[in-house]
Amino acid sequence: MKVPVLPESISEATVAVWHKKPGDFVELDDVIVEIETDKVVLEVPAEDSGVLTEIKAKEGETVGEERGLGIMERKPKKDSKETPTAESDSTKKEEPTQVAPEEVTKEAPEEATQVAPEEVTAEQEVVPLSKLGTMKKAELVELAASLNVQVEGKTTKAILIDRINTTQSGQEEATQKAPEKGTQEVPEEVPLESQKNSPELSLSPQGNRLEERVPMSRIRKTIANRLHSATQNTAMLTTINEVDMSSILSMRSSYKEAFEKKYSVKLGLMSFFVKAAVESLKKFPTVNAYIDGDDIVYHAYCDVSVAISSDRGLVVPVLRDAHKMAMHDIEKAIIDFAVRAQDGTLGIDEMSGGTFTISNGGVFGSLLSTPILNSPQSAILGMHKTQERPVVVDGDIVIRPMMYLALSYDHQIIDGKEAVQFLISIKDALEDPTRLLLKV
Repeated sequence: MKVPVLPESISEATVAVWHKKPGDFVELDDVIVEIETDKVVLEVPAEDSGVLTEIKAKEGETVGEERGLGIMERKPKKDSKETPTAESDSTKKEEPTQVAPEEVTKEAPEEATQVAPEEVTAEQEVVPLSKLGTMKKAELVELAASLNVQVEGKTTKAILIDRINTTQSGQEEATQKAPEKGTQEVPEEVPLESQKNSPELSLSPQGNRLEERVPMSRIRKTIANRLHSATQNTAMLTTINEVDMSSILSMRSSYKEAFEKKYSVKLGLMSFFVKAAVESLKKFPTVNAYIDGDDIVYHAYCDVSVAISSDRGLVVPVLRDAHKMAMHDIEKAIIDFAVRAQDGTLGIDEMSGGTFTISNGGVFGSLLSTPILNSPQSAILGMHKTQERPVVVDGDIVIRPMMYLALSYDHQIIDGKEAVQFLISIKDALEDPTRLLLKV
């Protein structure tokens, strides 16, 4: 099992999560491990049914293309179907054997019945009880069928059959060692006795002051490097305006049911902003351009990047040819991006090559912010929370749903006058959506 062929311009990846552990049976196409590149998380499926026997690349380790990740022993699927039969047989044998409370008390202390080393023959394998807590039922049943295995003094079947229906977590708690000094990890399940004796985590001086050091993921490293580069290599400036959302919210309320019925997607706000941005980019092509050395590269198309938050970090998939897309196409594409961003299935090509970016911090409650450029792009539009505020309209104070818009731009290529006019163009289109239809 090797690292799959990586996307162009990417030479290495990081092992993110192993979904299987040595000894696990894996079906064909089951996801065994996830590897993380600079922009995307790739899933590595099983090429055949079998057992994962060894892990060669641990979580957090950097691997190159075609590097071995692990070793699998191929087995047909029918082998995995034999386990439930054996398991059920052992369960049936266990049920009629009921032990009285007195007998349980006698057999409970397992350590007291350990066998001296000389009593174990050379042909027998001694399996410590601590190992049983990590074994699966199928492994226990298979081990119980062997006559040449001894478990710390007790006959194989007597101890193993007694353990088959015992929860695995309970066995792990009984054999779990206390963490060494300096260890920062906290076990997922702490034994109840340990909980009573250990101090509770608190902010008080007497509480434990735990810290955890976690390496940055590749995606997070890439985000950090690009943001730092944007602030160092551009003359970034932000201009802010506000937009009255009354017209859009009214239109959305009037046509949302008909829109959803016809196109099978809800009418959101992002499609309005994408359309307004596209029409404004046509009027101000410099905002849609970027600097390449001593040249300015202008685009005769609009590829709008849409910032989407995921568990792995911020991703920016691109709406290709947004100037040709209808509003329902935009809404469907954004929903698809959001779903696949959480699943980690977005491709690198889907997040490359945008000419202008829109970021919506309002979904998290942000009232105002100054977004950072998405290099090599020259501008980014920041949306924020819609909030009712008193405003003056025709000399009267009225309550209107208002939103702050922030345009961050590279002052090396975009003049302040051009940036302000671009933002006002978006404002006018949003406050009078008829402009989007008439393209005026």
